This record gives sequence, structure tokens and C-alpha cells, in this order.
Amino acid sequence: MTFHPQFVRTYLPLALLALVGYGQTCLADEDATREKGRQIYTSMCAECHGDKGEGVVGAYETPLIGDASLGELTHQITKTMPEGDAEACVGPDAEAVAAFMHYAFYSEAARIRNRPPQISLARLTGNQLRQSLADLYSHFHGSPGYTDDRGVKGVYFTGSRWKNENKKIERVDPTIDFDFGRESPGEGITKEDFFIHWNGSIIAEETGDYEIVVRSTVSFTMDFGKMGRTLIDNHVQSGDKTEFREVVRLTAGRAYPFKIDYIQRKRKTEQPPASISLSWVPPHGVEELIPQRNIIPWTVEPTYSLQTKLPPDDRSYGFERGIAVDRQWDDSTTAAAIEFGIVAADELWPHYSQRNKKIPEENRARLKAFLTEFIETAFRTKLSDETKQLYIDQQVAECPDDHEAIRRVVLMTLKSPRFLYPQADATDSLSQQVANRLSLTFYDSIPSDKWLLEKIQRDQLQNEQQIREAAWRMVNDFRTRGKTREMLHEWLNIGHFGEITKDEARFPGFEPELIADMRASLDQFLDDIVWSEKSDYRQLFTADWAYTTDRMAEFYGDQWKPEEAAKPEADKLPRGPGPQQLRKTAGGDAHRLGVLTHPYLMSGLAYTDASSPIHRGVFLIRYMLGRTLRPPNAAFSPLSPDLHPDLTTRERVSLQTSPESCQVCHSRINGLGFTLERFDAVGRFRDTERERQVNAQGTYTTRDGREVTFQNEQELAKFLAESDDAHRAFVSRAFQHFVKQPVAAYGPEKLDELTEKFKNSGYNIRALLVEIAVIAAMEPHNTKIAG
Repeated sequence: MTFHPQFVRTYLPLALLALVGYGQTCLADEDATREKGRQIYTSMCAECHGDKGEGVVGAYETPLIGDASLGELTHQITKTMPEGDAEACVGPDAEAVAAFMHYAFYSEAARIRNRPPQISLARLTGNQLRQSLADLYSHFHGSPGYTDDRGVKGVYFTGSRWKNENKKIERVDPTIDFDFGRESPGEGITKEDFFIHWNGSIIAEETGDYEIVVRSTVSFTMDFGKMGRTLIDNHVQSGDKTEFREVVRLTAGRAYPFKIDYIQRKRKTEQPPASISLSWVPPHGVEELIPQRNIIPWTVEPTYSLQTKLPPDDRSYGFERGIAVDRQWDDSTTAAAIEFGIVAADELWPHYSQRNKKIPEENRARLKAFLTEFIETAFRTKLSDETKQLYIDQQVAECPDDHEAIRRVVLMTLKSPRFLYPQADATDSLSQQVANRLSLTFYDSIPSDKWLLEKIQRDQLQNEQQIREAAWRMVNDFRTRGKTREMLHEWLNIGHFGEITKDEARFPGFEPELIADMRASLDQFLDDIVWSEKSDYRQLFTADWAYTTDRMAEFYGDQWKPEEAAKPEADKLPRGPGPQQLRKTAGGDAHRLGVLTHPYLMSGLAYTDASSPIHRGVFLIRYMLGRTLRPPNAAFSPLSPDLHPDLTTRERVSLQTSPESCQVCHSRINGLGFTLERFDAVGRFRDTERERQVNAQGTYTTRDGREVTFQNEQELAKFLAESDDAHRAFVSRAFQHFVKQPVAAYGPEKLDELTEKFKNSGYNIRALLVEIAVIAAMEPHNTKIAG
């Protein structure tokens, strides 16, 4: 459509003036409504809730804050305020009070406006301390680059020792799980007398205690973490002991080198049958053969994992923060520094000295060079002459023994605020500060990789393009993958499930091994989505395929049967205990909807004998959609199904939560939780309950006040994949986990900007992590510019 020039010159300015006038009128009306609401609130509400909704001791101490839309807030005021006389504030009065509260102090925008979040100075969290020490150790050896290769390398010899001319087989085995009996392990190898050398690196996907289990009927030795660091020594097989267990604490995203030397010696008596298996008991799991997906077929550089137990960090804001400085934290960091000091003296110093023989030993110059590099790496900066004098020269002069000097310097360094407070770097170069924040964001650690240190030295982290290039390199790293797995677990809140148990009479076969299968299935699915080429967040809800095992298929039926085409001949079930081999299912099942209907999630969000729409609704509100819920007024105990044997779960929950005081929250909770009612207490799909058709209809009111209805879980999954609320919640969760600061501290508009970039990237999760890291890394630049 086109307009005559005269029309444009004459009427368009008048139209614009009319629009401006209309806008000014609307603003004036909004101001008048809020003023009316302020007066009503002051006279009827402030006495119990405070002038700014902050709460009043002895009355309503919980602040009046939330994220309900204006319509929802108006409805709550109409139904519940003031207490005992709800009819006193209804209609236009309730609308006015809601408008005032929403603008003045209730909404997220109001809270940011009234008290802008700031980037808070924080110490290293427990996990950041653990990762930083691991990278401080790896700095002197090197960190492994990411690889997709998996398995364990095996070298097979005839004869009971390594002898090159007797080498018969060299191959990559999927796992270590062999029963040779009294036969030869391979062609050309004598069955009475052979030697096998396995080496590889084990990837830990979760931080925690792992029990390493080796079962062997003949002699063997196992080194772990570093060649020469013996974990199990059974060089001389004695007695009937065939099972060996050791507990080690491993760190997520780290690869730990190991080797096993397995020796069958010729005997005068009858040869014992030869067998060996390598298993572990991971955190939250059962004993299983260490899966092929967790083994790299070569030994990476030596790795260190702190064994000192660290206290939990504050999580009151939904993510770990290093804010508590108390006796427990101080004692644990001291113990960690002492532990690392021993390792530095016994392992790092000999390694450094051997590789730096060109540095003279006169006046202990080589030792001082080692300590200088150690402190500069830990402090993330070059040392001043004064610091060198205090931390190195003075300590070396007072300690004639090199090992004692190292332990003393390590203790001083690791207890220094310059190490424990990574943001205390304002006097460092911009490139150094940027590298510090990139490493904290992706690795929870210090800059230690040589390529990154070279960029600092060359001052090549000066602009956004350079930062973004470094971020893309860092996102594809074992450490980032470990941290991403932890973030997804927090997003799904599965870390709080504890032990999942079910009524044995109602659900026979729901055993720990099945639960371990389900957790492994979920983790493999998450990895596939995030690290695929598209890394598409939406597939977390729309994917109609999954990973399964024979045990899951037997329990859950055809929906969880593996796709036969995905079962190669080499893919055999393990002989040992624990989770079975994961295989991909066929696509096309309408009820298998990514994480949303995964049996591990559904069974975790249920009671022992029944589903729980309330648990599932709270999960969806808080975690999937990022909305707030106030704590319940009183302790809640579900009604027993036996009290109302004719009611479905939906009817029973509706009955118990029917009072108006409950409906303030349960109108939101139940409306979402009911949509997953076609999945029972163990996450098995069902059409009927108590011989009646399951009603899976539900509702949700968005942040902008739009009411959405769902007929079933399929419509809910589609909504979560496309919802602005869900996208915003995922972005916020990721930012808080990776940066450990509120996103609003980087600007009130940052969450909206990040969410929009996430959308424009095709919802690429890896691209989101890069954008988050760039924002955190640019903060020193922005501070300099602002100053």
C-alpha cells in the first residue's frame, strides 16, 4: 500500500501526535491506578505485610515477592486479602492494589529496580578449589585434549613379562572383562604362561567417591592417576583372595590414567583358571563394569584429585556460592593445602627438576624457579619482587630441605586470598582477568593450559572476537562436559532424589540395578543432545528416541525395546553386575518425550506406591519454567489411597488441595502436574487408573498472563520446547551454574538479551555456554570502560 505525498505531509504528523497523546493518557491512567492501589495497600495491608511488602515480625514475615502475572495477583488479592475480610478488596480495588504491588516491590523487575544485583566477591567454592588444584597439578604435565576414542588398549604377550619379540596381540578392548579359563587369551600365546598390559584413562562424569573393584584369579598390579602410583598391588597371588577394592575421590570432567599388568605364571601344579574384570561403584550407582564410554584407549598425563573432604557450599539462591568463611571451611582448606603440599614435593618437584636441568642448581635456583612458576599459576599473575621475597626467598632460606620448603610455600600460597579469591585481580592485565573468568566459567578453575597462558602473555584477549574464539575452544573440553552434566542434573533437580524406592508388591523388579540403568540412560541421552552438531535444546522435549537396556525393556515393555539395527554383534551384555549395555531405541513412540517422560525422572517425582502430581507440578513450575512458589503454610502429608479407594490420584489431590488457602499455589501446581498423570509411580505409561480413563488435562498461566491448556503430556512437551518462560528459565539456570552470579548483576537486560540470542542460534546449548562465558569474561573490560 502507498500513500499520496500530500497525505503523508498533512496527516501523518497528526496521527503521531495522537499516538503520543494516547500514550501519555495511558501512563497517566496507570499512575492513577497505582496511586489508588498504594492508598488501599497502606490502609489495609501494610500493617501485616510492611510498607514495601518486606514482611512484619509476628504477622506475615514472608516478603510479598513473586512472578505471578497481574491477573493472577489480582485473583489472589480478591480471594485472600485482607485476611478475614476478603470481600473488602475486590473488583477495581483489587486490580489497583495488584498494580501498585506489582510495580512497587512484587515483580522481578521491581526487585531489580529497587535493589540492583551486584557481582559479589566470592571465594572458591569447594568444587572450584578441587578443580583448581587438579589444574595446578596438570600445569606441570599437560591437560588432555578432547577425543571421541573409547576403550582400553591391550598388549598381549606369550611369557610372563614384557618382551617385544614375544608380543602377539595389540588391540583396543571395549572393557576389561575376560574369563580365559585354562585356555590361551589369543593366537600364538601359551595358555600356561602369558602377560597382558592394559592401559587407558578413566573419565569421571561426576564428582564423588568411586570404589574401584578388580576381580582376578591370577596376579596383577594396578597404577592409577599416575604411572608408578600403585592403587592395588597383587603382584604375588596368594590364598583365595580374588576381589580387590579401593575407594578414590574423583572430580567431574577429569581423565585419570591407569594401567594393569596381568601375569599368568607357569606353575608346577595345575594352572588356576584365568579371569579378570575391572568395575567401579560410582556415586549414586551400583557396581558395574567400567563402561567403554568412560575409558580412553591411552594414558593421559598424570592427574591429581583432592581426597580431603570439603564442606558443602551455600545454595540458598539455587546455585553454589562461596560466601561462608567459617572454622570448618578454614580447616578444610588448610588440610587440602597440606595434602597438595606433599604431592607437590613428592611428584611435581622431581618431574620439574628432571625436565629443567638447564636451570643451574647453584643457590637453589632451580627450586626457586619451580616455586615461582607454581605461585604464578596459583595466583594467576606475575609475581612482584616483594612477593617473591616473602613467598620464596625467605622460605627457601629458612628451610635447608627442599621438600620442607615446598610444603611451606604451598601452604602459604593455597591459603592466600590471592588464590582463594579469584576476582581479586583488578590490578592484573585485561587479558589475565579475561582468562581468569573464562577458566572459572568453563572449568571452575585457574588458567593452566599452555595455549591460554600464551594468549595472556601475548595480550591476545583484548576484544570480544578474541574472547569468543577462546571460548569456543574451551567449550569442547572434558572439564566443560563435566560441568555441563552437573548443570543439567541441577536443571532436572535429580541430585535431590536420594534413593528411589518403590512398593515391592506393586512394582516387582524395580531394583537398584534397574535404577542405575535408567540414570545411565538419561545421562547418555543428555550427552547426545548437548554434544550433537545442532545441540538443540528443543530436542530435550521432542526427541522420540532414548537409550535403553534389556533390563529396562523387560520392565517397561515395548516402548523401551532397543532398535535391533543398533545392536552390533560386538555389543554383548557384560558378565559383571550393574547397568547393562545401553542401546538406542527406535524413534516414533508418541509417549517417549525426551527428558519429560523419562522413567528416571518420573519415578523420582513420585511416591513409593503412587504418582505425585504435586511433586511433578512443583518441578515443572520451579525448574522447567523458572517460576517462584511460596513455602506451604503447613506440613503436607498426602492422603492415603486406601482412605479413598474409589478416587483416582487426580481426584484425591484435588480434594486435599481444594481449600482456598491451598489454591493460591495449587491452582498453579496441580494444573501442570496433572498433565503427567499417564505415567505411574515408576514412570510406566498407563491409559487407565482404577479402571477409569486417566484425565491428563492441565493448564498454565504464563508470565505475561496468557493461559495455556494441555490435553496431555505431548502438548506439554511441545509447549516446553517453544515456551519463552521455559527458555528464560533454562538460560538463567545455565548462567547461574557456570558463572555463580545472578545474571541481572551484569545488567537488568542481560537475561532477555541472552534468551534472544539463544533463540536466534536455533536454541544451540553450546552456543549459549559460549555467550555466557563471553558476558562473564567481558566484565573487566566493561568495568575499565565504566571507570
